[in-house]
Amino acid sequence: MSKSDIITGIDLGSDTIRIAVGSLMSEDDVIKIQGLAEGPSDGINKGVIINIEDTVSSISACLERAERVVGRPINHAFVGISGSHIISQESHGVVSISKTDGEIKKEDVKRVLKAAETVATPSNYKILHVLPRSYSVDGQPGILNPVGMTGVRLEVDTQIILGLSNQIRNLNRVFHRSGVDIDSHVFTVIATAHSVLTKRQKELGVALVNLGSTTTSIAVYEEGDILTAKVLPIGSRHITNDIAIGLRVDIDLAEQVKINHGTSLPKNIKTGEKIDLSEFDPNEKSTASQKEVAQIIQARAEEIFNMVNKTLDEVDRKEKLPAGVVLTGAGSKLDGLIETAKSECKMPASIGTPDGFETGIQEAFDSSYATATGLVLWGNGKDALAQSNFDLSQVGKKAKNIIKKILPY
Repeated sequence: MSKSDIITGIDLGSDTIRIAVGSLMSEDDVIKIQGLAEGPSDGINKGVIINIEDTVSSISACLERAERVVGRPINHAFVGISGSHIISQESHGVVSISKTDGEIKKEDVKRVLKAAETVATPSNYKILHVLPRSYSVDGQPGILNPVGMTGVRLEVDTQIILGLSNQIRNLNRVFHRSGVDIDSHVFTVIATAHSVLTKRQKELGVALVNLGSTTTSIAVYEEGDILTAKVLPIGSRHITNDIAIGLRVDIDLAEQVKINHGTSLPKNIKTGEKIDLSEFDPNEKSTASQKEVAQIIQARAEEIFNMVNKTLDEVDRKEKLPAGVVLTGAGSKLDGLIETAKSECKMPASIGTPDGFETGIQEAFDSSYATATGLVLWGNGKDALAQSNFDLSQVGKKAKNIIKKILPY
């Protein structure tokens, strides 16, 4: 396998950068995750680059770790993009089928998706994805794949995902300086959905909630289509901040308290149970009420899920998704969060587990790596042609490599 056969996904979090490197096992068309790496992400806040130099240093250091693990250089990657600047809106595209036999080809599908891009976009925004929801041929709606059908008029309903142009340029700049070409920018929660959501969940109706450090991303699916996607300006670090303020301790100690003793269910804590703060800092001689800490966490967790409910209400899906809420991200590991999600959203709730690949690295199945592994799956190209600003040249290269292996002459 040549060096260019690897597929790399880079998830730029506000606290941590995570990288997953995979390759296509051509004999059975399965992605194998070859290596993972992570490191601190300086220069990024709420998904936005706030310091070019620090971000370049952080990415370069994490890339070096990944390259040591897989034993080869990484010079191109699929990069996750997030932040509260990401917005989504509906769009509609229409084209005529001019062929004499009226048969709809793949080129016609590309044309109608291109027509959907002509929607009026806000100033200084760039389209990241045109996600088809359903097609219509000569007024017949609800068509999932019109290729091979006949007609004279092809229409498509899409969800358009947009990001601020200056943030995309900054992202391009830091990766250029890090020596990595960007294959495609992918909205992180959509990449995560590739890794943790099943086809059945998307058909039934599901809300994917990716709980990050400073932001929470949401993607809502129903009947296989994406209904909306959004980034909320709140995350697990806000819980840590609340604990630090409530206990009057520094932020690092508050994080340790959250990880080791935190729960969003104060009803499960017996009155009088204490946390010995000297366990985390010898200079701290005091104790803290475990029930009080749980009440602090509960208040912020309920706020997060109330904001999730408002997003669901905007598309009339509040309390109406049979597959419920699927939580991912490092913040989803907090004890009691599943029960809080069920209580606040009044729907089933579960932790999303990355899937769709093979690996001997157990950490790849951790929810914190859901976005990075999802980016690798996205990069495989199975869905990317129809759903993103995917670089067609990459598909061509992969196809040529596979053909060479089948027909060596």
